[in-house]
Amino acid sequence: MSPRLDVSRTHIATSACPQGPTDSDSAAASAVPGPRTSTRTTGTTTGPATDDDFPAEGFEGLEGLPEIPHYAEVGALDARALSKTLFARLEVLEEGTHEYAYVRNTLVELNLALVKFAASRFRTRSEPMEDIVQVGTIGLIKAIDRFELSRGVEFPTFAMPTIIGEIKRFFRDTSWSVRVPRRLQELRLDLAKAGDELAQKLDRAPTVDELAERLGLSRDEVVEGMAASNAYTASSLDAKPDDHGDGNEAALADRLGYEDHGIEGIEYVESLKPLIASLPLRDRTILSLRFVANMTQSEIGEELGISQMHVSRLLSRTLVKLRKGLTVEE
Repeated sequence: MSPRLDVSRTHIATSACPQGPTDSDSAAASAVPGPRTSTRTTGTTTGPATDDDFPAEGFEGLEGLPEIPHYAEVGALDARALSKTLFARLEVLEEGTHEYAYVRNTLVELNLALVKFAASRFRTRSEPMEDIVQVGTIGLIKAIDRFELSRGVEFPTFAMPTIIGEIKRFFRDTSWSVRVPRRLQELRLDLAKAGDELAQKLDRAPTVDELAERLGLSRDEVVEGMAASNAYTASSLDAKPDDHGDGNEAALADRLGYEDHGIEGIEYVESLKPLIASLPLRDRTILSLRFVANMTQSEIGEELGISQMHVSRLLSRTLVKLRKGLTVEE
């Protein structure tokens, strides 16, 4: 059984982050709790700690908290209930105190099952599961520091997106932007090492042939490895060119091509020309009056001496014929 949290029977827990929470990832990482241990504060004997060894004045604010069983023995529902009690107490404790750090670390250990569950979703990745759990624990600590009981949300519901987000960010920052074979990944490392060594020796950047000779590879293999290096990181569309200029260079997104609907219209016009030329004179006249002169069907009927309904039928028939002609060409 872990030590009780009440004022008179609580052992001082050794905290990996005795100063309480901070906003940085490094502080969150250092707060990942290790094994729960007890430290004696009085006396010089080396025997088991007793209740009298722990002065009550050092733990004000922890009165009335329940006994916390070993974390392996705590079920999901019990962990949720205990967490609510601990969160309520955490809100009234002062940051930076041993009591605050102890309750905070206890919350981390009670909810490590959330981290393991989230990490299991990434078990097919190449990273060791131990590293994924460590990163997920940082997300758990961030969730604990931001959680508020007054929101009326269960802590697992609140914490899971933060934990998964932390793990995804870890893979985003440490993984290749474009998946390449492991052979090329290893070749990239060899090229980087050889390039640094040759640059120091030659006092300039090595050539492809020099790298190939140094690594005992063909020129094509070196070029392939250098090309694979570009897949490690992706450039932002908003990034400006790195070359020296006047600072007014457009971003990459501004220099990319885009779909020009005007060009598409020109292509259709060019495709329609022979189809229109093959139409009877009256049909060509109706098309010209409708789409070039922008006349209404009634005005076209008056111009040609036919009814508006007849113009509508002729125009529809002509458009269907042209549409079929375009489809056949495509």
